Amino acid sequence: MLQENCLHFAFCILNYDDHVSTTLTIADVERIAALAQLELTDEEKHLFTKQLADILAYAEQVQAIDTSGVPATAHVNAIQQAERDDEPRPSLPVDDAIVNAPDAAADAGLFRVPRVIGG
Repeated sequence: MLQENCLHFAFCILNYDDHVSTTLTIADVERIAALAQLELTDEEKHLFTKQLADILAYAEQVQAIDTSGVPATAHVNAIQQAERDDEPRPSLPVDDAIVNAPDAAADAGLFRVPRVIGG
């Protein structure tokens, strides 16, 4: 059984003790859309209801797989080292880095880029 404890929609704890129904209604999609502050057309509501129900049905199939003999892992590539050692290496020389840059100040090792934040 799904037990849901939510305080002002800012924090939710979901406990899945039993089978979770994959039945999804248009009202469920409307509630999800409202929480996400999305405005949906009637056509989108019908489409998303079917798509989300399909996702839940697939998740239910995956959840039914017996994994009792499979050890828990924190990463799909747990055997491989995820990070390499941090070793200093030579970098691109400044002159090579700015040779094709528009509006470059080669003596300062700088080049101008378009403003992306602010006006």
